[in-house]
Amino acid sequence: MEANQSKLLTKKISPRELLGELHEIPIFRQTKEQDLDCLGEVELVDAPAGELLFDRGDKGLYFWILLSGEVRVIKPEDDGAVTLLLTMKAGDTFGEVPLLTGISAAPARGEVLQPSRLVRIRPASFWSLMGTCPVVRGGILSNMGRRLETYQALTLHREKLISLGTLAAGLMHELNNPGTAARRASVQLRENLVCLQQMSLRLSRAPLTPEQKDCMRDLQEMALKCSKPVVMNTLDQADIEDELSTWLDSIGVEHAEQIAPTLASVGWRREDIECAQSAFSSDLFSDALNWLSALLSSMQLIGTIEESIARVTDLVIAVKKYAYDDKSREREIDIHDSIQSTLTILAHKFRQKQIAIEKRFAPEMPKVRTKGAGLSQVWTNLLDNAIDASPELGKILIRTWTENGNAFIGIADQGSGIAPEHRGHIFDPFFTTKPVGVGTGLGLDIAHRIVVGQFGGSITFNSEPGNTEFIVRVPAEK
Repeated sequence: MEANQSKLLTKKISPRELLGELHEIPIFRQTKEQDLDCLGEVELVDAPAGELLFDRGDKGLYFWILLSGEVRVIKPEDDGAVTLLLTMKAGDTFGEVPLLTGISAAPARGEVLQPSRLVRIRPASFWSLMGTCPVVRGGILSNMGRRLETYQALTLHREKLISLGTLAAGLMHELNNPGTAARRASVQLRENLVCLQQMSLRLSRAPLTPEQKDCMRDLQEMALKCSKPVVMNTLDQADIEDELSTWLDSIGVEHAEQIAPTLASVGWRREDIECAQSAFSSDLFSDALNWLSALLSSMQLIGTIEESIARVTDLVIAVKKYAYDDKSREREIDIHDSIQSTLTILAHKFRQKQIAIEKRFAPEMPKVRTKGAGLSQVWTNLLDNAIDASPELGKILIRTWTENGNAFIGIADQGSGIAPEHRGHIFDPFFTTKPVGVGTGLGLDIAHRIVVGQFGGSITFNSEPGNTEFIVRVPAEK
């Protein structure tokens, strides 16, 4: 800290010499000369613009009185962002929060914006002042209350932005997968349409017999029913592909190695199309199978595009429900629907750790009425904590039930559990056991505020190694 203060000019002075200037400070306005004797000597500091009064992590804590100039207090966040906490003008005091809350090191950074003149008071003198001067004590405590409230509001806002950023990143990932699949399928579909047109033109020029036309119609009807690949064992599918490819190649069918996987994907074997071989000449049979393969592939690609669009639609609906849950007007909430929307949005986080989700939903759950903050934020925070606590390849259990007119929701993970010494603080704001930069300690506090304050419910938990469950109780609609 001394290196940062190389341009700070300090001198010790009796506070009585500053009585006139201190009377310009609101909380010192009613002090008398003898009231200041408890401070002993104080330090008068002249600080040029651009200097640091203190930095985050400094062990030396002081109470400051700004006689003139301008100072700002900022908090560098662990992710590189900076939060503006206070901007001080002449007449302001600061530094009481870490002293009164028992913080051992400066939680923020004090920067001089304009040449400033300050009084620096050491902790022992600060506590003496708090004990002997009720008027000053009241002003300091009032300032502290406002600043803690402001800081908590800023941190809650930041927590919400971080949460929204996480959800947005996950949504981009979720939307990218079906988007990429649909684009890839559309490119292949275009190629198939060109192939179908070429094969159709070639076949239209050939004098087809009634038997051949009937065979083409039968093959087409079979192909149009195959919009999805048949689910089968990988080895079985490989065997069918090899058998078909070998047979098609032996009878002179063009592109046999490309046709075989398409035919095998819908479960067709040699005997399913061998009957058509006798109806066509070698050249026509090759064209007919290439035409059939392009048609089959096109039907499957259309199915892929439909599934991709359906996935995007599901995500949009989930986001709408999630966002709508934060509207202010009174409405009904379907608990299962709310949970499912949150699961859809957080799906990427489950996949990252390959966590299985087990849902044990009650057959019927009563609706819940709300006005203001909704339950989606509760599920997000509880599930996010469960994911962080879960081991790789773990499982998260979500169960619901009703009891005595209340709706209950349990979210359990297979993590290491909550240590006994932490259980009494688990819902305290800013309390976290996660590494620095990973958690803000507000997730459970926010969930608790919503459930208790908005719904008149409760959150409890049971924890042991391998099984920690948070249980939300919400009074149901009567």
